[in-house]
Amino acid sequence: MSTTPADVVVTGLGATTPLGGDVAALWQGMLDGRSGVRRIDDLVAAYPFADDLPAKIAAPMAVSPADALTRVQARRMDRAEQAAFVAAREAWQHAGTPEVDPERLAVAMGTGIGGVGTLLDQDDLIEERGPGRVSPLTVPMLMPNGPAAWVSIEYGARAGVYTPVSACASGAEALALGARMIRDGEADVVIAGGAEAAINPLTIAGFAQARTLSRRNDDPAAASRPFDTGRDGFVLGEGAGAMILERADFAAARGATVLGRLAGFGITSDAYHITGPDPTGAGQIRAIRRALANAGLEPGDIVHVNCHATSTVVGDVGEAAAIAAALGPGTVLTAPKSNIGHLVGAAGAVEGVVALLSATHGVVPRTLNLAERDPAVDLDVVAGATRTTRPGPVLSNSFGFGGQNVSVIFTPA
Repeated sequence: MSTTPADVVVTGLGATTPLGGDVAALWQGMLDGRSGVRRIDDLVAAYPFADDLPAKIAAPMAVSPADALTRVQARRMDRAEQAAFVAAREAWQHAGTPEVDPERLAVAMGTGIGGVGTLLDQDDLIEERGPGRVSPLTVPMLMPNGPAAWVSIEYGARAGVYTPVSACASGAEALALGARMIRDGEADVVIAGGAEAAINPLTIAGFAQARTLSRRNDDPAAASRPFDTGRDGFVLGEGAGAMILERADFAAARGATVLGRLAGFGITSDAYHITGPDPTGAGQIRAIRRALANAGLEPGDIVHVNCHATSTVVGDVGEAAAIAAALGPGTVLTAPKSNIGHLVGAAGAVEGVVALLSATHGVVPRTLNLAERDPAVDLDVVAGATRTTRPGPVLSNSFGFGGQNVSVIFTPA
């Protein structure tokens, strides 16, 4: 496929996830059908109410991001900031460390919750030892724009530093924002992605009280089961994903290896409910159709959809219906959250990495734990084994609390 200067190409990928500390581990884990979900008794053992937590499973990062940082860096960053920093560094190096005017380099790094770990730790500290013991780094560690800010400082990005905070759509929205900046001529290169690290008793209890978390504590690897009749909620995960987005002619001029294209995106809102999606699916349908129009593609061009599919009872069926309406009844689906859980603000970025690799290699990773497909999901859900297809456009969905809908399309180089 030919490109124009306004085309947005991807030249670098980075990730740290429940399947491993880099992109290679993430991709191989997806191809192998591994699960990153486990019991988290060790993470909550210090809390006197740990036994009372209804959900005792999660999908933590397989490698602590602090291990890849200096001691000083790790002490100054919340875990979400550490994850963003590590993923961005891998992506930057993968892209060949681009030489770019700092005023033409931007960052768009989303998060859904931000530094909640720091907030809770410092709240414990003030209650136990008083305000004089609170860290002076508390605010920069808990602020949602911290991940984006640290990445911008590391690479000297002066064209803008943006932090979409749109719940579970944050990472995908950051990718879309980065592409829009390049198309609008505001930047030549954008470091875009999402980060989240919110596995703690408060968020677990909050999601559980909202009846959105799986309580399949006796079988962690089988807990995240998108589209399956036995699904009972999502599994909370953590991690970060990053992409280096570039203007096509800029990448060509510096001799960069192009991994693929961020060909189009669509962003809509439901204006319906603070947590539940519009039951008509209208907002999701519009997001998919806008992404197609933005990419100059037709529904039949999409090889498969990387679904948001969190494994909730209502959400999976609603998304499937929206996909069928927008793309047709024969659409092929896969659901990465069956492997890595729900990374909230990082989900769209990490799954965007998977979608780009799928588009390039012509591979659809299997959906785990699909023992009995919900009859309301009348689409081709890939399960049982990874499927080989043709390289081609892959659409990735991300939907968030508040009615945020983002669809992004990736195509091969």
